[in-house]
Amino acid sequence: MISIFIAIFVAVCGVYFASDILAIMGARPEVIKEGTSFAQVIFASSPSIILLFLINGIFRGAGDAAMAMRSLWLASFINIVLCPILIYGLGPFPELGLVGAAIATAVGRTSGVLYQCYHLFAKNRIIKIYSTYFKPNLEIIKSLLSISTPAMFQFFIQSGSWIALTYIVSITGSTDASAGYQIAIRNVVFFILPAWGLSNAAATLVGQNLGAKQPERAEQSVLLTTKYNIIFMGFVTLLFVCFSEFIIGLYTSDKVILAYGSQALRIIGFGYVFYGIGMVMIQSLNGAGDTKTPTWINIFCFWMIQIPLAWFLAVHLGFGPLGSFIAIPTAETVLAILAFYFFKKGKWKTVQV
Repeated sequence: MISIFIAIFVAVCGVYFASDILAIMGARPEVIKEGTSFAQVIFASSPSIILLFLINGIFRGAGDAAMAMRSLWLASFINIVLCPILIYGLGPFPELGLVGAAIATAVGRTSGVLYQCYHLFAKNRIIKIYSTYFKPNLEIIKSLLSISTPAMFQFFIQSGSWIALTYIVSITGSTDASAGYQIAIRNVVFFILPAWGLSNAAATLVGQNLGAKQPERAEQSVLLTTKYNIIFMGFVTLLFVCFSEFIIGLYTSDKVILAYGSQALRIIGFGYVFYGIGMVMIQSLNGAGDTKTPTWINIFCFWMIQIPLAWFLAVHLGFGPLGSFIAIPTAETVLAILAFYFFKKGKWKTVQV
């Protein structure tokens, strides 16, 4: 109920202020003209986006991570299939261009949510939902908000920081710089998904083991997950550093965009191992119910290091977009060190939820 209310609010505001948001981000008039409809469709699909992650959290918390994975597979598969069809107007479908990509994303995510709801309400699974559960319970709502507000603020901090970096790249570079940066970030997000999955698994294991009064086993689960994350992220680091031009070249043949994109991917890739460590530690603290510590770590690393450093390097020292690229692995490395420090202190083992 809380999530649906928030999603509707985001959708209404996003649809109404879509062009203004793009303008604030430093987009050129032609970009705003083309991108407003895309942004409106994406914002309108906010309920599906939020519910997709929310319900996956339910399944992961119950130990049914495979169900969460299948729903994302379905959403992604439908998105991938529909994108070229709606963008280029294949078969009986009209050519919709950029809006077609947004519609494909919205349809894919909505399909994923419908698949989740079928297994949540219709099938006999671990989690059983009854209509009486939807009766407002102020005590539970208060408890949920108390635990989740710091976690929500974490995502707000991270997203705000990435938006700020996008803005800095746009004002110190060009449309080509922004395009190259966005291609690089899309690859970063794609290759980080396995690490994100492992981090969510660590959070689930921490919560379940603490619930079973097994704090030491919870810690062992986190350290083992961190080990596997380091191995995977180390491989991706080599991939990004050694083959950045080849990877970005799969998306564009424009030499300027290719140069910016490969530079961004290479520099961001240097900190990939630390991203993996930080993700596991932050998610583990969240899984233990200690959502305040990760929030303060995020505030310090993203808003007091990443954004100021990017602005200083890009604007004051004249590095341009390169300054934003350098600020990313720097902040993420500090985050990983701090998160590991607070995890090893062990106060999360005594948090009462």
